[in-house]
Amino acid sequence: MKKSSYQIWIEGEEKQYPAGTAFLEIAKEYQSKYEDDIVLVMFNNRLKELHKRVKADGTLSFVTTREKAGKKAYRRSVTLLMQRAVNNLAKEDGKPVTVRVEHSISQGYFCELQGEKADEKYIGRLKQEMLQLVEEAHPIQKTSISTDEAVNLFQELGMHDKERLFAYRRSSKVNIYSIGNYKDYFYGYMVPNTSYLKYFELKLYESGFVLLFPNENTKEPAEFVPSGKLFHVLKESVEWGEMLDIGTIGALNDAIAQGRIRDVILVSEALMERKIGRLAEDIADKPDKKFIMIAGPSSSGKTTFSHRLSIQMMAQGLKPHPIALDDYYVNRVDTPKHPDGSYNFECLEALDIELFNRDMSALLNGERVELPTYNFRTGKREYKGIFKQLEKNDILVLEGIHGLNDKLSYSLPKSSKLKIYISALTQLNIDEHNNLPTTDGRMIRRIVRDARTRNHPAKATIGMWDSVRKGEEQYIFPFQEDADIMFNSALIYELAVLKQYAEPLLFEIDKSSPEYIEAKRLLKFLDYFLPVPSEDIAKNSILREFIGGSCFHV
Repeated sequence: MKKSSYQIWIEGEEKQYPAGTAFLEIAKEYQSKYEDDIVLVMFNNRLKELHKRVKADGTLSFVTTREKAGKKAYRRSVTLLMQRAVNNLAKEDGKPVTVRVEHSISQGYFCELQGEKADEKYIGRLKQEMLQLVEEAHPIQKTSISTDEAVNLFQELGMHDKERLFAYRRSSKVNIYSIGNYKDYFYGYMVPNTSYLKYFELKLYESGFVLLFPNENTKEPAEFVPSGKLFHVLKESVEWGEMLDIGTIGALNDAIAQGRIRDVILVSEALMERKIGRLAEDIADKPDKKFIMIAGPSSSGKTTFSHRLSIQMMAQGLKPHPIALDDYYVNRVDTPKHPDGSYNFECLEALDIELFNRDMSALLNGERVELPTYNFRTGKREYKGIFKQLEKNDILVLEGIHGLNDKLSYSLPKSSKLKIYISALTQLNIDEHNNLPTTDGRMIRRIVRDARTRNHPAKATIGMWDSVRKGEEQYIFPFQEDADIMFNSALIYELAVLKQYAEPLLFEIDKSSPEYIEAKRLLKFLDYFLPVPSEDIAKNSILREFIGGSCFHV
C-alpha cells in the first residue's frame, strides 16, 4: 500500500513530505543555506535529478555546483544550452551549422563549428542567444526511449557518432535530454532548467572557440588561460585518430567488430615508438643536456616511458641512467603533514632538495657520487653502494612529480635540463557532443594497476582519487606549459582492453559504500566499449605498466 507522505532526514532533521513532492521543491526550501546553487540531490546514497519525486522514506543531502557531481551536471547542461543556441542560429540563418565538442582545455571545452566560421560576430550572437535561453528558463526535459529508437532518432538528426555509439549498446533504454524541440544524448545528469546556466563565457581560440565554465568561484566563469603546447599535443592526437579513422567510441567499436583492432593496436604503438625515437634523436643533438626531467600526473605511464626513451637514447649512442626522485624523500618522520595529521608525500618539501642539488651538481662537475635509495617499508633513506659518475655520453633520466619545477633543481644550469611533461590525454570522444575526460582514463588505469601491484581494491583507489587530483592541481599542472616537450601516453584502443580488468574490480564495491556512485558511473562508461583481449599488446607497451606483462620492471 502506497503511503501518502514520507519521512525524509535532511541535515540531521526529520521532516515529512507528501508523496510525489519534487526534489526541486525541497531544494528551493534549503537553497538560502547554501552559497552555491543546488543542482542535484543525494537520496539514500543515489544521485537524483531535481525533477525526480519523493517515493520512499530516506536520507537526503544536496549537491551544489561546488561539488564534483554538481560541477559536471552544470557543464553538461551548459553544453546542451550551447548546442540549442547553435541550432537556433542555424535555423535563423537558413544554414546547416553544427558544433563539435572536442576536448577539455583551461576550465572549458574547445569546440569547432561545421558550416560556419567562428569569428567575433558569430560568437557574440551565440552568447546572446544562450543568455536569451537562460532568461526564458526553458525546462531541460528527460525522456527514456528504446535503444533502437535512439539509433533511428540520431540517424534522422544527422548525429552519426551517436548512431554508431548506440549500435553497440547492450542496455535497452537511452535517456534523451531536450530543450524545446532540440534533442540530444548526454552521458550524465542535468540541471532542471536553463535559468540555472547564467555563468559561462565564449572565447575565440585557434580554429574554434572555448566554452568556459566556473571553477572555484561558482558564480563567475573562470579566466581563460591558453595552453598552447597542450592544445597542439591534443590536436596531434586527434590527427592520429583521424589517420586510423577512429575519433569516437562508436568508431573504435566498429574497428573491433570488423576485426581491424590488431592493426589499430600495431599502428598506435608504432606511432608512439616513432615519437619516442624522434625525441631521443633530438636529445642526442643537444650534448649540453645532461638531465632529462620527466613529470606528469598519476598513471601517465612515466616509468615505462622513461625506460623506452632510455632504450632509444642508447640506440643514439648515449648512456642513460634512470634516477627516481622518490629516492630523495626525506625520512618519514621529517615529512610535512596535512592539517589532518597525515603525511603529505606530494609536496616539494617531502624531498631533500638540498641533497638532490648537491648530488646533481657534483655529477655535472664530473665527480663520483653515491646515490641514495629510499626504503618505503622503513621510511628511511639508505645507501647501498650505488655510485654514478658522468662521462661524455652519460645522461641522467630523472622521473618524479616535481621534475618540471625549477625550485627542485635550482642549482642546475637551465641549459643542462630538458623537461618532458607526460600525461594520458585521451584523444577518443564518446560522441560529437560528449568528450571523454582525461582523468577518467587515468583513474581506470590506476584502479587496474593498484589492484595488481598493491592489492588495493577499487574502493580504496576511488576514495583517494580526489586527494591525488588536488596534488596534481597544486604541484604538476601549473608547470606543464614550462615543459620543453609534451608527450601523450594515451593509446586509442586502451579503454577497450582495460574494460575487462576494471569491471570486476568496480563490481566489488558495495552499494552502501560512498564510492559506489563513482563506480557505477565508471561501469556505465565502460559499457560503451566492446572488449579487446590483451594478447596482441607488445611487452614494452605503456599499457603493460597497468595490466601486467611488461618487459620492464614496473
